[in-house]
Amino acid sequence: MDKQQTESAGVGDVSPSGPQGGRYYAFLILYLVLLSAFGSFVNDMYVPTLPDMMRSFHTTASTVQLGLTFGMIGLGVGEIILGPLSDRYGRKPVLICALLVFAGGAAASVWSRSIHEFIWWRLVQGIGASGGYFLARTIPADLYSGKALAKVMALVGAINGFAPASAPVIGGFMARTVGWQGIFWTLFGISVLLLLLTPAFKESLPPSRRLSGHFGVGFRNYGILLRNRFFITHTMMKGAALGVMFAYISSAPFIIQDHYGYTPMQFGLFMGFNALFVAAGAMVALRFRPLKKGAVVAGRSLIVVAAAQFLCFHVADSVWVYEALNLPMLFCLGIMFTVGNTLAMNEGRRCAGDASALIGLAGYLFGAVASPLVGLGNILDPTAVVILTLAAITLFFTRRSRELPPDLSDSASA
Repeated sequence: MDKQQTESAGVGDVSPSGPQGGRYYAFLILYLVLLSAFGSFVNDMYVPTLPDMMRSFHTTASTVQLGLTFGMIGLGVGEIILGPLSDRYGRKPVLICALLVFAGGAAASVWSRSIHEFIWWRLVQGIGASGGYFLARTIPADLYSGKALAKVMALVGAINGFAPASAPVIGGFMARTVGWQGIFWTLFGISVLLLLLTPAFKESLPPSRRLSGHFGVGFRNYGILLRNRFFITHTMMKGAALGVMFAYISSAPFIIQDHYGYTPMQFGLFMGFNALFVAAGAMVALRFRPLKKGAVVAGRSLIVVAAAQFLCFHVADSVWVYEALNLPMLFCLGIMFTVGNTLAMNEGRRCAGDASALIGLAGYLFGAVASPLVGLGNILDPTAVVILTLAAITLFFTRRSRELPPDLSDSASA
């Protein structure tokens, strides 16, 4: 019944008939990677400067982390608005408008006179960046389904593992030369580059499959998707896992730089090496049959690692113990991201813009709560508690996923 409801909300049947090879296929994968990486760069690239920004604006760690929170709120709100718009008007015009909004927000944030002004411009940036981030999930679902969709999602996810790998490294190098202002000028330049590449992208949602009727039709699909327990289970599973990632990202600069005394450049190298394990997990996810088995294994492993980190922060206060536990945690998250994205988008692909928006919103809601919470107290204790709590929530939804029927076929979902 849930599946029938979702199909009735869609914009037409979808078959895995997208490009399978050739020059345009290579361009499409590269373009999707850049769109997805853009969302990572918006947060990860300026993370090494958080301690310096705290001192520059004469504020607290928790307050400066609100820049991450408001960026994530903007990403979530932007996706909710842009999802139905992209189902109605197509992916390309929505993407162009979103990139223009981000470019304006990035340029304006450089001239912020207070941390509060900066935080509000981060909200604008998040709304703009949401276009590229959620369309990187939506476009593959326009073109593929089932196992073909899983392959593209995993390929994009694995390659995109180098985005969080390179963003902190670049940010760490830039922090000592051009500061956080230079980083946001760089983000402005990336948005311009994406705008220049957009004309080569072929619209993935033809007019025959777009939503028709009054404007509210697209938003009504949210209600239908929220009643689809298959879709919601995998969306919440991915969202809680993304919350773990945001808790790690927002706490890491203060743990590695302030607590353990490493420089921003050294911090970037830590983060860059660690992010490769996300990419490895994304590719390993494809080896599980059925695909959801990967989430079950990763969920169980994640809770064990989170519990070990909780204990080690109190028993063995060492950067190398902290680092050794981060690696399996990120590997498990890579698996969770591929499985969660694929199963949720496969279920909701007939209204892919709305489905992708809800997937993104779930992650940003978890992340928006987690980011400031890890900054409370001595950074180590709240970080351990937040990650352990989110790992438990992730495990709960992986167990719910295991109870559902087999997840993928060549043309249909669970």
